[in-house]
Formats: sequence, C-alpha cells, structure tokens
Amino acid sequence: MHVGTGVIFQSELEGRTDRDVYQNELRLADLAEPLGYESLWGVEHHFTGHAVCPDILQYLTYMAGRTRRIRLGSMVVVLPWHHPMRVAEQVTMLDTMSNGRFIFGIGRGLGRIEFEGLGVRQEESRGTFNEAAEMILTGLERGYCEFDGKFIKQARRDIRPRPFKSFRGRTYAAAVSPESAGILAKLGIGMVIMPQKPWDTVARELEEYRRIFREVNAAEAPPPLVVGWVVCDDDVERAKTHAYEYIGGYWRSLVQHYELVGDHLSKIRGYESYDKLQNMMSAPRGVDSMSEFFVGLNPWGTPDQCCEKILDIQTRTGAEGFMGVFSIAGIPYDAAERSMRLFAAKVMPRLKQRIPLAQQRIARPTP
Repeated sequence: MHVGTGVIFQSELEGRTDRDVYQNELRLADLAEPLGYESLWGVEHHFTGHAVCPDILQYLTYMAGRTRRIRLGSMVVVLPWHHPMRVAEQVTMLDTMSNGRFIFGIGRGLGRIEFEGLGVRQEESRGTFNEAAEMILTGLERGYCEFDGKFIKQARRDIRPRPFKSFRGRTYAAAVSPESAGILAKLGIGMVIMPQKPWDTVARELEEYRRIFREVNAAEAPPPLVVGWVVCDDDVERAKTHAYEYIGGYWRSLVQHYELVGDHLSKIRGYESYDKLQNMMSAPRGVDSMSEFFVGLNPWGTPDQCCEKILDIQTRTGAEGFMGVFSIAGIPYDAAERSMRLFAAKVMPRLKQRIPLAQQRIARPTP
C-alpha cells in the first residue's frame, strides 16, 4: 500500500497558541519524508481551532520547498470557497515547483461557520462544486479554463504556469453523503474516505461508485485512499487511553465545528442526508456514543493491532493507500511523534508489502 501521513494544525487545547501549534506541527511534517512516508497531507478549515489551516496550498508549497521526494496531497481544497480559475493557477504553480509531486484532493464543505464567514451560499455548494470541479479538471488537461454554467462563468484564459503532465490518476475527492459517490464517478476521479460510517456501509457505497464509474468512463475506478486517526503504542493500555481521549476528542471537536447537534444541515439543500446523523447526535448520550463508535472505526493499539485494523479496512474497501494522522485533539507532541515513529518502523513496512509500489496507481499518475 501507499502510506502517507498528515498534519492538521488542531489548536483547541487550552494554553497552546496557534504559533505553538504551527511550530510543532511543522516539525512533525518535517519527519514524514525521512521516516519513509510516501505522501504528506493537510486540510483546509477556517475560523475555529478545529484545524487552523485556511490555505492548504500555501502550506503544501512551503513543504514542497523543504522536501525532495514525498508526494504532497490536499484533503481537501474546498472548491465553493475559492475562485476556480485561481485554484487552477495555484495547483499548477505548486505542481511545477514540486516537479509533479502534487495529489489534488477536492471537496464541497460542510461547516456553516465557514460558509457564512466567507460569504458563500451553502445551499448552492453542490452546484458550485460540480461546475468548479468540471472547469478546473478539464482546464488542467487542456491548459486553459473556460466555462458557462449556472454558478461559474469563466472567459477563456490560459493556465500559467502551464500544466506539464496529466492530473488523471492523482485527483481525488472526499465523499461522505451517498450522492457524492455518483458525482465523483461522473467526474472520473478517485475517492478519499474519512471514517464516519460502518465499513460495510462504505463498501456498499463504493460498489455503487464503481458501477457508475464503469458506465460513464468505460474503465475501472481508481482504488480509494483511506484516512485514519492513529494512536500506535507498544503499551496496550496507554494506547487505549490515548485513543479514547484523543481520537474521541477529535470527534467531539468535529461535532462542535460542524454543529452536528441540531437540525440545521437537514434544512439546507444538498445536505439532507445528514438528517439521520444529526438526529443521532441530538439524542441522549448521542455525542458520547458516536465518539466511541468513531474511535472503533480508526486504527489504534500496538503495531500489530494497527496493522490488522488497516488491512481489514483495505480488504473491505480495496483501498490503495492509507494516510495516518497522529497529532490530534491536543495529544502531547512527544506522544504524537512517538506514535508516528513507531508506526513508520513497525506498521508501514507490512502495509507497503500489501500492494507493491509498481502496482499502485497513485505512484504512477498518467504522464
């Protein structure tokens, strides 16, 4: 398997300043390449401590200059929050400076606080995402953008610096709602899976995505990539304690950032599928129960336990790559680094044997 890692700049622990978070997270990011991780990822979020990274492409450009071999991935650039012509330019600039190491991950966003703070109509996000994605992905292949849609209007303009190789085979999107799978299949792009649902449910939705992909593209869909929140420790009890405190803490941070307790998402066009989740979260002990469920979806424990969990996920999903996030929800940075190093030493070699490098599509994007 392809094995990557990411830092997300969570800044919610009392006493930590945002500057402290950046200094420590960037230190962990610097470890990724020397430890043998094959890709380094980041997220985009605004306005809260859930993840203090409002410009993921700026962060990855910085890391491109500090590395030589590692791939650089966005999970994700939230397209409705950006002018699509600017995204196309920024992507090719990063890809040119990194000599083609960029993996382009896109999404449409969920947080009300972010849509409102950026002055973007959330009820139009699906239509805006679809049109922006079509314009950008087509533009990256032909070297210029031009679009006349309901939400996106773009006069023909060249992308400079010019794209120098195809983004087919290295473009992915986050999919959470059932409707997203069909959209991604029609766009002809891969899927990034973040654990939120039972893995059996994810497997069923992947089959539908693959079916639509075959019908539309007359080709097999690329294998998905899976993201996981990881605690890896030789001490079983400490691993369990940290998993429930920090992986569970990440879930509670997510609940607060996305306002999952309530019913507003079900009332926004394009987000109706979140109705069931918000009902569950609003029930007595809903947040605690879902936190425990979320912890169970992710790999934690000894190296053997982490490896077993990830290989089980790979069997269920057919995933080609796994990206582990180690610094979450205020975990002490020495513990995050210890987990990251142990995973690299004892888990990563076994995962890499699962799918040899020569068989990985993500390692061999179309020229």
